[in-house]
Amino acid sequence: MSAVTARDVLWYIPNQIGYVRVVTMCLSLVLMAKHPLWTMVVYGVSCLLDALDGTMARKYGQISSFGAVLDMVTDRSTTTALICFLCVAYPVWSPVFQLLVALDISSHYIHMYATLSTGSQSHKAIEKEQWLLNLYYTRRKVLFTICALNEMFYMGLYINAFPQFKSYYFPLLGSTHIGAIIALVCLPGYIFKQIANVVQLNRAALMLANKDAAEATERRSAKKN
Repeated sequence: MSAVTARDVLWYIPNQIGYVRVVTMCLSLVLMAKHPLWTMVVYGVSCLLDALDGTMARKYGQISSFGAVLDMVTDRSTTTALICFLCVAYPVWSPVFQLLVALDISSHYIHMYATLSTGSQSHKAIEKEQWLLNLYYTRRKVLFTICALNEMFYMGLYINAFPQFKSYYFPLLGSTHIGAIIALVCLPGYIFKQIANVVQLNRAALMLANKDAAEATERRSAKKN
């Protein structure tokens, strides 16, 4: 049986799906300012493919570190690209959006770096004591639902920036744009995702600090001996 080459890994089926997601992200950037309907279609395809690549990786035994990093980087890039548009559409809220981008990127980067540097095989391997992250990462339906609600929340805000979409009347809310309704419905899942980001950032920081402390202790012991 021939050895697996780097080229083979780059062309794993789940990684090919990841490349398609990169293309859909680039296409959404071109469409975003003037073609909201097409943007929603392209963005929706990207989100669906995000759920598919992991399934294909497990089905064909094509799990790879490259694929995990590609998936996470594409997720962060796609969401950040949309938030960049929201900063333009809602300039008053730009500082909040910028803070959320910083939290999202930093928490995921530190989390992945910490898990890889401490020898963990997957950034989704979370101990049961971290119940919120364990629930988020080990239950596929929970992970998919929360990620979908997070993206739909931002997409609702995106739609809300285009007045040509319908508004609906609600007794307590009055005439409300369909985008605002979508964002409101998805808000609980969105809040869960932001809390998970904070918890993830804290856990990863402690993992790295514990690793550094253990190495520092080992160096001190070596000097004494």
